[in-house]
Amino acid sequence: MQLTVLLIILALLTVIGYQMGRSRAVASVGGRIVELHSVPSYHGFYVALWAGLPALLLFAFWGASEGWLVMQMVLSGLPDRLVNGDAQSLGLLRADILNLAHGVATGREPDPEVVAAAERYLRLHALGDWSLLVIGCCIAIGGLLYARGRIDPDLRARNRVERTVNIALVICSLVAILTTIGIVLSLLFEAIRFFAVVNPLEFLFGTHWSPQMAMRADQVGSSGSFGAIPLFAGTLLITGIAMAVAVPVGLMAAIFMSEYASPGLRTWLKPILEVLAGIPTVVYGFFAALTMAPFVRDVGNSLGLSVSSESALAAGFVMGVMIIPFVSSLSDDVINAVPQSLRDGSYGLGATKSETIRLVVLPAALPGIVAAVMLAVSRAIGETMIVTMAAGLTANLTANPLDAVTTVTTQIATLLVGDQEFDSPKTLSAFGLGLVLFVVTLTLNMVALRVVQKYREKYD
Repeated sequence: MQLTVLLIILALLTVIGYQMGRSRAVASVGGRIVELHSVPSYHGFYVALWAGLPALLLFAFWGASEGWLVMQMVLSGLPDRLVNGDAQSLGLLRADILNLAHGVATGREPDPEVVAAAERYLRLHALGDWSLLVIGCCIAIGGLLYARGRIDPDLRARNRVERTVNIALVICSLVAILTTIGIVLSLLFEAIRFFAVVNPLEFLFGTHWSPQMAMRADQVGSSGSFGAIPLFAGTLLITGIAMAVAVPVGLMAAIFMSEYASPGLRTWLKPILEVLAGIPTVVYGFFAALTMAPFVRDVGNSLGLSVSSESALAAGFVMGVMIIPFVSSLSDDVINAVPQSLRDGSYGLGATKSETIRLVVLPAALPGIVAAVMLAVSRAIGETMIVTMAAGLTANLTANPLDAVTTVTTQIATLLVGDQEFDSPKTLSAFGLGLVLFVVTLTLNMVALRVVQKYREKYD
């Protein structure tokens, strides 16, 4: 509650600071013939930044370090018999303190010292929040008064505000870059641990996937099998079926909306089509499992075909319907962006509407269409819920769309769920799959970028 009150006070002081700075800048001129270096609004932003930014930085620092600082203070007051253990027992002690502090039952009789530590944790946490509220308000008010006192016609408010905004933009860019680097490094380091146990050639080219690690050497599958070819084949099969549905339907829908439909009809059709992108994937999964899979099985049986109860065709078809808006919406925007002069020139040479679309509009819009298709491919490769519910978890190496298959993302989700040991090859194999998936997606994006650059040079 205290933190919410602080944020509300900071927002109010920021607004007040803007108005005070703006008014102060106008009043500093008065009736004199003096030119302000910056317009009054920049003076307002200058005061607002001083009123809100330092206190906001304090809030961010405290939010990031509060839990660790309070926990260290609590642990320092516990007896040595509780804190002088290994890292695992110390982590369990921290978890017990947090659970008791938040009213979560630990499932066993807690130590009285741990109960007292939980109570002390709550007291210190509340004290820290109240202290942050008071200190934050004082800093905000002090910054507001300091900045207001510096308002004068010669103040370079615009330069300082824009410099602050530039620094904020750089920090946001660094957050995105560092997050990407962190994701890559986390995948890479854990994948290296996995490949230290499993031969990379066996992983990349093996045809049997059974990552179950037995507890004893005499059990079946005690060594595990980590051949990922069935997973890659299943991913490509389902993605191919999905794209065979999404690309023609989405592209034809985009052509109709941009070239044939009236403005009123397009206004209705495009939002209705984009509703498909807002439906949760679990709903698509239910539809695929309860409606599409039985329909495919019944049709196949009527034709004398052997169809599994969970098939790649059912999952791929529903996934294709889900990603139709990714193709249609982006392609529609790209086609509409083609200059009308290209169409007029084609009509002037005697081409028909269909010939103009096929020979002029689509080639000119090809870079954007390729980008839309690549986005749809990435979305299809990363889908998990539909595959889990409609295609199954069987690592089956087959090209038959009527059989049950699984994908890389489904196996990653399966491997990281449960009480598995994090150091076991079974769990670490998820990072190996993730690294391969990352490399494949990066390669697809590079190919798409190359295609876009090539054809953009041709039609620009």
